[in-house]
Amino acid sequence: MTKFAYFCGHEQWHPEELVEHAKLAEEVGFDMVVVSEHFHPWVDDVSASGFAFSTIGAMAAATDALEFATGVTTPLFRYHPAVVAQAAATLDRLSGGRFTLGVGTGENINEGPLGYEFPKYAERNARMRESLEIMRRLLDGEKLTFEGDYYKTDRAKLYSPPMGSVPILMAAGGPKSATLAGQMAQGVVTSVKDPAETMERVVNPMREAASQSGRPTPTILATRWSILAANEDEAWEALYSWRGLRAPGRLEAVDPAELRRKADELPREEVLGRYPLVSTPEEIAAIYRPLVTAVGADVVTLQMASLDQPALISMLGKEVLPLLRG
Repeated sequence: MTKFAYFCGHEQWHPEELVEHAKLAEEVGFDMVVVSEHFHPWVDDVSASGFAFSTIGAMAAATDALEFATGVTTPLFRYHPAVVAQAAATLDRLSGGRFTLGVGTGENINEGPLGYEFPKYAERNARMRESLEIMRRLLDGEKLTFEGDYYKTDRAKLYSPPMGSVPILMAAGGPKSATLAGQMAQGVVTSVKDPAETMERVVNPMREAASQSGRPTPTILATRWSILAANEDEAWEALYSWRGLRAPGRLEAVDPAELRRKADELPREEVLGRYPLVSTPEEIAAIYRPLVTAVGADVVTLQMASLDQPALISMLGKEVLPLLRG
């Protein structure tokens, strides 16, 4: 049965606000929250940037059954993959086994501010291959001595191990990352615009790689952005903290001020045109239903902007989730 997640964005909301959002999400019937993990946000004027691992710990203490996933963290530069494994194990214990580790190859806006060079995708993919091996082996209880091209460990071990087998899901938007996810992770995190394209570029390559590697059928955590608004003016106000997300040069940028300037130079309709605008529960359900029916996602994440986020969460739980589950 498909699970439904609400997206908690650190780039807009301060951590104490996100804890309240998570509590409300559990109250209204969500199964999970997917929590972004960033050092810098997408703009500098109306934004936030809390430490996701701490936020999830507080969420775990404030909820009873809600599951959590990072959406996503990068175990390549700011964090050694063994440290990410340690964080995952700790969050798994604090939540009573409710944590899933979502990882990805990252963006420079989180690595460049700390002085790291952000290499081309080929190197990031190679780093991820080593990272996935290190994290999996540590989370599975091994005392690990590892000698890779990018990372080393010397008898590393998690002495506060996870309560169970923490799933690792890898973000993928194309076949190269999807193939690596199928080979080495327990599933994929993917953002869906066109379900047919997602099947062709992500789901099918991942499943084929997993099958060829003799691995179980991978998990699909599918996300999609939308904006709840009555008109374009309202939509632009709702999206204001995220407008840099679609600015040119997003992957290479370091300073959110730069992305804000680039976004504000674009025609407003060009930015808004990249997001579905919805105004009713039925329209929201219609946007997200294909993630269940066409993509076959195990987890569908409602990643939404609005002018009143608590009211949105309540409406999603009371009016949209019953439509999707039905």
